[in-house]
Amino acid sequence: MNHPNVAAAAGPAALERLFYPQSIALVGASERSPWSQLLHANIQRVGYAGRIYAVNKTGAAAHGYPGYRACREIPEAVDAAYLFVPLEAVLDAFDDVVESGIQSAVILTSGFAEAGPEGAALQAELTQRARAAGVTVLGPNCLGYANLAIRAAMTPIPIHPPFLPGKVALVGQSGATSIEIVDMAQDSNIGLSMCIATGNEAMLDVAACVDFLVDDDNTQVIMVFAETLRDTATFAAAARRAAVKKKAIVMLKAGATELTAQVAAAHTGALVGNDAVFDAACRQLGVLRVHTLENLVVTAGLLAHTGPLRAPGVGIVSISGGACTLIADRAEAHGVSLPALSPATRARLREAVPGPGEALNPFDITGLAVRDPALFERVLTALGDDPAIGFVGCVYSMPWNEKWQQVPAIEVIGRALAQLGKPSAMLNQTLRPVSQKSRDIMAACGVPAAFGGLEAVVGALGHISRWSAWLQAQTSVDQPLPVLPADTRPDSERATLDYLASRGVPVIPARLARTRGEAVDFAASLGAPVAMKIASPDIAHKTEVGGVRLDLQGDTAVGAAFDAMLAGVRQARPDARIDGVLVSPMRSGGLEILVGTVRDPQWGLTLAVGLGGVWVEALADTQLHVLPVSPQEAKAMLGRLRAAKLLQGFRGSPPVDLDRLARVIAAIGDAALALGGSLAALEVNPLWVRGDEVEALDALAVWADAP
Repeated sequence: MNHPNVAAAAGPAALERLFYPQSIALVGASERSPWSQLLHANIQRVGYAGRIYAVNKTGAAAHGYPGYRACREIPEAVDAAYLFVPLEAVLDAFDDVVESGIQSAVILTSGFAEAGPEGAALQAELTQRARAAGVTVLGPNCLGYANLAIRAAMTPIPIHPPFLPGKVALVGQSGATSIEIVDMAQDSNIGLSMCIATGNEAMLDVAACVDFLVDDDNTQVIMVFAETLRDTATFAAAARRAAVKKKAIVMLKAGATELTAQVAAAHTGALVGNDAVFDAACRQLGVLRVHTLENLVVTAGLLAHTGPLRAPGVGIVSISGGACTLIADRAEAHGVSLPALSPATRARLREAVPGPGEALNPFDITGLAVRDPALFERVLTALGDDPAIGFVGCVYSMPWNEKWQQVPAIEVIGRALAQLGKPSAMLNQTLRPVSQKSRDIMAACGVPAAFGGLEAVVGALGHISRWSAWLQAQTSVDQPLPVLPADTRPDSERATLDYLASRGVPVIPARLARTRGEAVDFAASLGAPVAMKIASPDIAHKTEVGGVRLDLQGDTAVGAAFDAMLAGVRQARPDARIDGVLVSPMRSGGLEILVGTVRDPQWGLTLAVGLGGVWVEALADTQLHVLPVSPQEAKAMLGRLRAAKLLQGFRGSPPVDLDRLARVIAAIGDAALALGGSLAALEVNPLWVRGDEVEALDALAVWADAP
């Protein structure tokens, strides 16, 4: 994993001072400054109760705050400073912050690393001064943060009334995108505890902020918008602690980077990209990855409302049959469980709403509820009593503008939902704002929450259901890393197979033949058809140079193949060192599995598992897991393959012993880790499996410093 030590000076106490300040110095404050005006407006809107000081060249008061020419002139200790002075004045202003004893600073000023080499040098100088002084810096080129739990707004990000405090925090690398997320959260009636824009991340990056928020008592769900993760080790550790606390992390990540060039020597490198590795890491860590801003906000808001579900099932009641169909379609796409209702529940539903068909989930209450709104209470109560249902949603439009009048049915729905004893909400079919009119109706009718539209809500429910099940399945999050002496470095197929055998991986028996006679004798001693492969540390893919011959039997066939192989390979690769020919028994039937590891530049060694041989590239059906991997996790990877049915026995072939195969896969992963940081990739392709027989037939190690 990546360890850039971006927050070395930022321990918990330092971040507490930064994000929970009792006093703030606005450095650059002026009645004429647009930034100063925006900051002051936010401070007024949220009602910050702490002390505020204006610092500028003249020492003039600003916005009613007492003025000083320098932070060191402020007569009492200050927790945090916000710098928005011109670029050429930043270092002097920061030195004044240091001299004053202020230990936390937010720097809005731009023109640093984002502006080119000169700006990068200036940012490095600023960071060096900050570390030397023990000052924690958020930014530069940063819109700052708002801690809405204590109504502290050190940001120009507009926070419009009404004030909606809540349990959802936002960490964003883009200030402009963070503004959009904050606005949408407010329009969706989702209260925020904190919003942080990290800017250039000279010291504090996304991971450090997430790590802080995991321990923030006012935050239950953490939204993240990021283009990259600079410190995956801190992020992973924070995600594990969040799982223990049952706090959810919902992440929208854009962008991807390529793997190191050395990895291209292995098949695995073509199958594993940074974005795919990030997906795998999220799955392992319980981080909910979304792909749109709408899904980010709705998923986080719904999670803050529901928390972990006690049962995975979702129950839906709708006055629209069309909505029932839409939800059923999208539920399958998003992995939402709409369980069949119990006989008792179906009987209660049919008693409430008689009809010719079966009582299904989602349940169409039909237009009868317009004439008799009391039906909602009977139907919702029946659905909520079903033990398979962990969340109940009622599809009904929440009024939001003056063309809507208060509907009597909402009073019934609100009363029913409030009495269910499990998470529930009203669901709008479309994504529409929850206005003040909506909030007034919800408060009057006791509606616990309202979300929309159906695509975003169903996607969110899929994430919540999977996350809830993942939390329940967690046992131990730490796994010791295997180690070996650093001088262990297999450089050929046979050396790699021998190394794997020493680590408990079953490998095919083989003999190295240096002459035609040795090849004939070895083949005869096996008494069965054989496979022959060129043995060379310089040839990674033997088939491409005619270095593989299969299903050979008899002295004449083996001898002729030996001679032809050596001649052909020497002609194709005159530069390669050739040690001889490996002779092994043929394996027929069964399946070929690829098990490969590749070093991702951010997450480290990552395991890929899929069908082997030519199928791995043809089907691109692989599952990824950042190492280490346990046998249980390896078995789960096999189950997620699209080709999983082949492992269960197909057209008369014996089912694979998945537990044994998973143990072998885990052993290969441990063997790769034990080779140390110079290993770029380790690939077993194929790993042959038939029933409970498992053997590595071919292996390749690629080293990061190899030519």
